[in-house]
This record gives sequence, C-alpha cells and structure tokens, in this order.
Amino acid sequence: MRIGTTIFLTDETITPVRIARALEERGFDGLYLPEHTHIPVERTTPYPGSPDGILPAEYGRTLDPFVALAQAAAVTRNLTLGTGITLVAEHDPIALAKQIATLDHVSGGRFTLGLGYGWNVEEAADHGVDWRSRRDLTRDRMALMRALWAAEPTAYKGEFGSVRASHAYPKPVSGGAPRTLIGGAAGPKLFAHIAEYADGWMPIGGRGLTESVPVLRRVWEDAGRDPGALEIVPYAVLPNPGKLAHYASLGVEEVVLQLPPAGEAEVLKTLDDFARMLDK
Repeated sequence: MRIGTTIFLTDETITPVRIARALEERGFDGLYLPEHTHIPVERTTPYPGSPDGILPAEYGRTLDPFVALAQAAAVTRNLTLGTGITLVAEHDPIALAKQIATLDHVSGGRFTLGLGYGWNVEEAADHGVDWRSRRDLTRDRMALMRALWAAEPTAYKGEFGSVRASHAYPKPVSGGAPRTLIGGAAGPKLFAHIAEYADGWMPIGGRGLTESVPVLRRVWEDAGRDPGALEIVPYAVLPNPGKLAHYASLGVEEVVLQLPPAGEAEVLKTLDDFARMLDK
C-alpha cells in the first residue's frame, strides 16, 4: 500500500521544501495539499469538520497549493504531488489548465488533481459561484480543461464556459489529463461524476467504505468503465494498523495520512511515529 500525507501548509508551519525532502527521505509516497483562497470573516457556513462548527485557524493561512507543490517538485525526484482538494469552481479554467499541466510537466508526471466542490458558501460566493450549481460548474470546467489538454486543438462550448480550438502547451505527461480524484461524501451525484470524468474517489477520513465502495463500483461499471481501473484513496486519515488492513481488504492501494499544521519539529516527529507504526 502506498502511503501519502496531507498537511495544511501555512506561513507558520514547516516549509514545503522541508516537508517534501523529509517525506522522500523516509520513503513516503506523496504530498497532497489543500486549497482555500481566503476565509471571509463574516461567515455563516458552519465548518463540517468539527461538532461545534468552529474553523481551525490554519484554513485562513493556507499556502497556494500549486506554488508550494512546485517547490516540493524542485527538491524531490520520486515524491508524488497532489491537491486535496482544488476548488475548481473558484478558478478560471483556462488559467487553471495551464497551472495543472505545467506542474505535471515540471514534476515529470508526478501530479494528481484532487478536486472537490467545497463547503464554504461565502468563499465560493466571492468567486461568483452560485452554490446550487457548483457541481455542474466544476464538471463543465473539467471538460473545458480536457479540451485544452487534448493532443490536437479542440474547441469546447459548455453551459458555463467555452474555449476556441487552441494551441495550449505543455500537456499533462500521461496524455489527456493528469490522474484525477474527486473528493466528497458518498452519494448518487458524486458517484455519477466520478464515473463520468475521474479516475477515482478521495473520501475524507475513510469512514463507511464497506457500504459505499460496492455502490461506487456498480456505478463505475454501469458507466462502462474498466472495473480494475477505479482508484479509491482515503484521505486525511489518522492511521492505525487495523484501519489500514481494513482498507487493503477493500482493494485500496493508496492512503493519505493527516499531518498536523505545525512547525518542523512536531511534523517530523509525527512522520517518524507514522513510519514506526507502518513498519509493524
């Protein structure tokens, strides 16, 4: 099983260069970074990650994931790099397609696009996103980006945007698109979108997979996708050997562990603790 990590890198934490080097030195597979462009102070949306809805401070201090991952790419050779997740609806898709393809190119094809729909209504609204249509907007923008990544100039006209047939380089290294995983809670619409335009699912925390994985597999196969190609990558996991063994029994081949948004000493200690646990 491949073991990656995720961390909220901020202006107060360990740096992208230091964490990337430490991960590669210890044999971890990857580094995934989250995204928030900003956190509006006047916010009525409760944070879904805690019972009281209070948002941890690191959410408002998060580094841009593409800039940070570019630093990580420059100081590593084998470490895989990903977003967990990119809020595609909050980006201009033409500019985002260039960012993604460039990062994949300069890293030698090591990039995974983890994408999601978000939870912060106010943040999305500042980007002009209508909350009710954000999933369809994301789907449309992914189709537009795939047109720009196509081998030959390809036009796209969708519900929310369009692009003329264009010369757009670099291309993702693997051809077509980088590996794409969609995050979010299990549900019919999410699973339909995964089967339509992604390579797999990135469930946060990994709870309930015994029930949800068979459902996703049926949706995937009903869409005509290769049964062996579906990737399920539990994300932001606090590990223990029993949990990882359970994931393996479900066919999971990659897990992303949650690191604390802390300084160098604490993060490196946590990495070493994880490494000792995983060796047992």
